Amino acid sequence: MSPSVPLQEMIRAIRSARTQCEERGVIQRECAAIRAQFRQSDNGGRSHNLAKLLYVHMLGYPAHFGQMECVRMIASPRYSEKRVGYLGAMMLLDEKQDASLLITNSIKNDLSHSNQYVQSLALCTLACMGSAEMCRDLAPEIDRLLRASNSYIKKKAALCAVHIVRKVHDLGELFTPAARSLLAEKNHGVLHGAVVLITELCERNQETLERFRKTVPDLVQIMKGLVISGYSPEHDVAGISDPFLQVRILRLLRILGRNNEGASDAMNDLLAQVATNTDSTKTVGNAVLYETVLTVLHIKSESGLRVLAVNILGRFLLNNDRNIRYIAMISLQKIVGTDHNAVQRHRGTIVDCLKDQDASVKRRALDLSLALVSASNVRSMMKELLLFLSSCPPELRAQAASGIFNAAERYAPSQRWHIDTILHVLTTAGGDVRDETVPNLIQLITNASELHCYTVHKLYRALLTDISQQSLVQVACWCIGEYGDLLLRGECQETEPVQVTEDDVLDALETVLQSHMSSPATRGFALTATMKLSTRITDNVDRIRSIVSIYGSCIDVELQQRAVEYNALFRKYDHMRYATILLVHSNNVHTVSISFERFVLKMQSSVFCSGSNRQVSPLVFLPQVCDLLDLLGGSEVTLQPIPAVGGTAPGLFTNTSSTTGGDLLDLLGGLEPAPPFFCSELSYLIFSAAPTVQVYEKAGVALTLSCEKQSDSGLTVTLTASNSTDSDISSFTLQAAVPKVCLIKHAIPTHTHQQTSFLC
Repeated sequence: MSPSVPLQEMIRAIRSARTQCEERGVIQRECAAIRAQFRQSDNGGRSHNLAKLLYVHMLGYPAHFGQMECVRMIASPRYSEKRVGYLGAMMLLDEKQDASLLITNSIKNDLSHSNQYVQSLALCTLACMGSAEMCRDLAPEIDRLLRASNSYIKKKAALCAVHIVRKVHDLGELFTPAARSLLAEKNHGVLHGAVVLITELCERNQETLERFRKTVPDLVQIMKGLVISGYSPEHDVAGISDPFLQVRILRLLRILGRNNEGASDAMNDLLAQVATNTDSTKTVGNAVLYETVLTVLHIKSESGLRVLAVNILGRFLLNNDRNIRYIAMISLQKIVGTDHNAVQRHRGTIVDCLKDQDASVKRRALDLSLALVSASNVRSMMKELLLFLSSCPPELRAQAASGIFNAAERYAPSQRWHIDTILHVLTTAGGDVRDETVPNLIQLITNASELHCYTVHKLYRALLTDISQQSLVQVACWCIGEYGDLLLRGECQETEPVQVTEDDVLDALETVLQSHMSSPATRGFALTATMKLSTRITDNVDRIRSIVSIYGSCIDVELQQRAVEYNALFRKYDHMRYATILLVHSNNVHTVSISFERFVLKMQSSVFCSGSNRQVSPLVFLPQVCDLLDLLGGSEVTLQPIPAVGGTAPGLFTNTSSTTGGDLLDLLGGLEPAPPFFCSELSYLIFSAAPTVQVYEKAGVALTLSCEKQSDSGLTVTLTASNSTDSDISSFTLQAAVPKVCLIKHAIPTHTHQQTSFLC
């Protein structure tokens, strides 16, 4: 290919290359020819060669060797060469290269040129790649051109001044007077450049902003002229007169009216006129309306005008263009906190957007729907959100579930509704909820004591239906272990009665333990629930022991540790298993890994009393249990249950072996330490059947307990100490201790004189 081929021939040859290697060969040959001609002093085709080099640069090939040729062509007196030279400078040079400094003097000379098109070339180049040093040197020339009489030059100079202000903020004051005078121009191009320049000045300097607030009436007049003007072929776009200038003016008014009542009042009527007269059937009109809405929402506008703006956004939601629906929901999301009632009017349209096919629109609709939930509409909105959750894309389930949880916790009309809603979410998207959902729901169920029976029945049925949702299975296992006795009774007024046997419950838990879908954490919940049931059922304790023993060699360390501890509880502490597991319930040990042997030793306490033949003050236990009471903390005692009258549940425990660990508690000098006394939730029934029980008798001192049940959660225990010896007993002391989950009240009879201390 000859080096002198025209640009069109080179383009045709490059496009006809069949492979990339062939294309590189064509370009390399042409670049070599261009280099050779650049070296010639008499080169009449410089602009022709530089144009071809710029095309090569556009294809991504190196063209840096043409930078100096650009500098030389800019200095040329010929307009054709200047035009290509300036174009090459804008494409091949930038402010970081030293070669750009070489054209500063040429640009300065061309800014004073008599030809407006040469001036335009210099202005465009400076606005495109002018460095901070070039801007400082040429700023006075730009300010001079802003005051020129030629509108073509003034609009170019205004845009060049914008670049200078962005590069050197301190030069903004230089252009402020000239920018103010440009608003009096009739040319739309000059007005557009002036508005852009004023916007840039106001955003960067607060004093300049205050100064230009005085121009609000002028801007309002310009905008009104555009709105009410008739058809103008020069500026009309789809029936809207110069929408580009309208958008720029609205943005400037938004800046000038922010946090200023005077400026806001001056533009309220204009904004209402634009909002009502602009055609919303075309994209151009929607662009103007959107900027109008943003201006209304950012200034101190009237309440009626804000409602009008929200209604415009509501109409945007019905538009077929997804982009318009998207920006409408973004805008509504920003104002839902301040104009909640106005946005609520479009709740139905917003909910319908949840069915949109576009994922971005659907995500924004979800955010806005969650923000619209309130105490008055929580039931209807939650119904729609739960319906959306059942069919939403997987990437939105976690966000939807989290939002539903937050809304239900904040606006739940009742505890039952709250529990039902969370269970519905767990059933639908249990694998996408946050980690704290399970303990939060357990806490909610625990606090709703009147719903324990209803909840355990509902969770049991859910467990039989689906065990793939791990969060739901974990809560169900916990609830069955905690309230399994309510499930076995089958007496639930809020649900249809279902007869559940002990084998049915254990089968369900075994299914969870053996399922490949169960995570280690879920198996831990199921194993702990199985162990808890050993205190709730009577006929299948051996089966529970067998289930627990299987997991003593489990590969999962956490599950193995729990199984080993539960096995130890069966083997070494079977006489204490009932009370210990109840204490596990009250302290939520199912959520942590703790050695049961250490747990038993840590939680032991006792009641020890001694005294003469008199009645000691009653102890009133208000919450449910005083599970393990043993002040002989470190001593090892073997406890045997005393058979209860009229029942088979474990009752009171007595000491069958002596100990030497209670010396410090031997307040009577020669007496052995008092035996520990254990009671649990079900001991209330035993106490009702056997109201008086002798718990200690030695060396003439006898201790008798009498119990009276006050309520489902209250028990009165009266301790009577009698002295059958001939000598008096002095320094009589009562010590009582309960776990932190219990509350103890000590009532001292008025006819006694004794020292009382409490150990908690």
